[in-house]
Amino acid sequence: MRALLVGGLLLLGGCTPAIDIDEGEWVRIAAGTAHFQSTDASGAAIEEHSAGFAIMRRQVSQAEYAACVAEQACLPLDGALRQAAASDLPAVGISWMDASAYAQWMTQRTGVTHRLPSYGEWVLAAGEAFEDEQPQVFDDARNPAQRWLAEYERESGRKPRDPRPLAFGSQGRNGNGLLDVAGNVWEWTDSCFGQGDFCGIRVAAGQHPSGLSDFVRDPISGACSVGVPPSNLGFRLVRD
Repeated sequence: MRALLVGGLLLLGGCTPAIDIDEGEWVRIAAGTAHFQSTDASGAAIEEHSAGFAIMRRQVSQAEYAACVAEQACLPLDGALRQAAASDLPAVGISWMDASAYAQWMTQRTGVTHRLPSYGEWVLAAGEAFEDEQPQVFDDARNPAQRWLAEYERESGRKPRDPRPLAFGSQGRNGNGLLDVAGNVWEWTDSCFGQGDFCGIRVAAGQHPSGLSDFVRDPISGACSVGVPPSNLGFRLVRD
């Protein structure tokens, strides 16, 4: 009987259960217009309207990402993060490609479209935690040397945050009820950095918006950087 039970579990995808995101973990953001600076060199004022959406109260957890890996829908993380599976800590060391794969997996599992937010949606959800600053570029094939030099003086005064993943809620709650917004985890968005047809560089939103190649997992060792790069890369999903 035990052998039959184990065999049945294997046929169902193994003994590690897939983890769904509870309904209580979603916050509804009303329709509105986000105001922020353009992520291109112009720094022009941008208005992005949203018809309203639901966003995760917290970032995707280590346990949730590990479930996607267990079902071979997401790639394992690097180094010590490969074994990370805590339910109360955010998944970090995540690339935009990893985050997108997880969103696609959740969509297939639930039949409900899950996706990364646009930068404007993140700004709306961040509320008072958002500070509009000219974006930092940490990996740009267009050779942004002049821009890096212009940012250096401002960025040299920053101090990096503790990079260790912290328990959900330990970095505060904003007026919309979101946890740890603009804390020590920068969150991938689906917005391209700058204008044009090339979209290999995405905006990671946090204390300041950052431009990173979509395959980068470690913003410190995995990309060129000036000033203080993001401490960690993670994500939270949205649903329409």
